[in-house]
Formats: sequence, structure tokens, C-alpha cells
Amino acid sequence: MDYVIQAEGLRKRFGETHALDGVDVAAKRGTVLGVLGPNGAGKTTAVRILATLLKPDEGRASVAGYDVVKDAARVRAMIGLTGQYASVDEELTGTENLVMIARLLDFGRADAKARARELLARFRLTDAGARAVKTYSGGMRRRLDLAASLINRPEVIFLDEPTTGLDPRARNEVWDTVREVVADGATVLLTTQQLDEADALADRIVVFEHGRVIAEGTSDDLKSRIGRQTLAVRATETFRTAQLTAIVAELTGERPEVQDATGLVTAPVQDPKLLPALVRRLDEASIVAAELSLRLPSLDEVFLTLTGHLAEERPADLISEGSLA
Repeated sequence: MDYVIQAEGLRKRFGETHALDGVDVAAKRGTVLGVLGPNGAGKTTAVRILATLLKPDEGRASVAGYDVVKDAARVRAMIGLTGQYASVDEELTGTENLVMIARLLDFGRADAKARARELLARFRLTDAGARAVKTYSGGMRRRLDLAASLINRPEVIFLDEPTTGLDPRARNEVWDTVREVVADGATVLLTTQQLDEADALADRIVVFEHGRVIAEGTSDDLKSRIGRQTLAVRATETFRTAQLTAIVAELTGERPEVQDATGLVTAPVQDPKLLPALVRRLDEASIVAAELSLRLPSLDEVFLTLTGHLAEERPADLISEGSLA
């Protein structure tokens, strides 16, 4: 297996708190590994160890074949790192930020300017390159931050909750950028609390809870672990929602959830053969369905099943790991 990121038995304590308690993770070349979990689950601690910013108390890890403790300098030369918040200088222009970082990485003056121009064009920031970063939108800042992490053409990129605080449009811009980076051959480890982000970007997902990996696999693998599908149905005439809910409850033997704003009725389904029976019942009751589908459970539902709480909820006994910014 061509694993670019490998970690086995990672343990890290902060006082009496076990931030990592025997974590194993691995990512293949040219893929996105999604690390999913609530605040304090150990995601950022794992990234810090893999990025050589922390030493593990126990266990071992390697990036691109180099040990993160014994060969830390070589690892740093091969990685890019972007934290939860943009770390570029707001008073400098986009071009000045990239040139400064390139010079710190021992680029010559001409090469630094050329690399800055190349990255600004790639991240659709050429027109904004001469403007101070404080005038950028949130999405533009994050794209510039990603550009800065790519100056040394890293093989591996660590993205620690890269879309924190961004609006949906800016998030999509960052997602597109991540896809482009992977298409060019980079390997990405992405930590996130946003399940739709992991669903959209990750080739494989590991779920962290209390410093441990409690599940791993593809998005579909994790969804299939619940062993059921979800029925979603909505009546064209919203005043029929209560009647529709009663029919769904009778057929599924479950208590359906109802979205008051839309009238969408959902319920877990063990047997997909129920769908034709529902269609017959709707026809008998003269209820016209504006929406009717049977789908795999969402990652939100998977996470709730695995942990007993939603990904963004923060259990009181977990530590705050902070950001990498």
C-alpha cells in the first residue's frame, strides 16, 4: 500500500487528559483523509503531531516515509499546513504575503515573485494581488492561506477545519480548491466538524471521539453500518402532513420526524420493499407526494448513532485543543 501518512498507537496527554489514546490513521497518496469529530476529540492534536509541532508520548508516525520525530526537518520540507483561521498578514497585499513566505523558504527574489504570480492565478486571486488582505472576503483569505501553504509544492497538506466561519459560497470555493490540489497529486488530511464537508471531499473518513478512532471507512461504508435507510416524503398539500405522518408511522413502526417549515416527513426504514406499500397507501388516501425518496442515512445520522451526539456538540469533559493559526 502506498501510504503517505501513517500513524500507529499515537498517545498524547495534557496533564490528566488523554488527548490521544492509541490512534491509528493512514492515508494513501493522492487522496483526502477526512478526520471527523467534535471540538476536543483529538483531531488537532493528531495534526500537530503529524506536522512535527508536537511529539507523541507514545506511538510512531511517518509522513512521506519520514519519521515525524526523528526526521522532523525533512517532514517539514514536504508538508503544507493551514489552520482554522487565516494566518496571512492583513496589512500586506496578497502578493506581498506570498513573496514574503517564499523568501522565508529560501526562494530567490525572482523565483519568489514568479511563484506568487503562479499561485495567485491558480487560486483566482490575480486581480486582488495588489490589494491589502484586510479588503478580502473570507473565502478569498482562505484561498490565499491555502496558496501560502503550497509555495514549497508540498506532497502532503494538513487542513485543520479550513472552512471555519465561512459562508456557504466561500466554503464551496475552498472545497473546489482542495479538489484541484488533490487532482495535482497532493495528499490531504482534512479535519472537520462539518459532516457535509467530509462527505463532499474525503475518500476515507476516520471518526474521532475522546481521543480514539471509533470508526473508519468510506462515507458509504460508515452509512451502511447503521443498517437502514431513511424514507423522506412530503405532501403537495401541506394540510395533509399530519395524515401523511400517521401513514408513515404505521408502515415503518417508527416515530417519524417532521420539518414544520417544509412538511417533510422522515423515518428510518429497515426494508426497502416498504416503498411500494407507501405508494399504495398514499393513492388510497388521495395524497399526492411532492417528494418521495429512500436514501442512505446522512453522516449526521451516522455520527449520532456512533457517539450519541452531533459532531458540533462538545462534551464537557473534553479539552480545548485550540487552532493551528
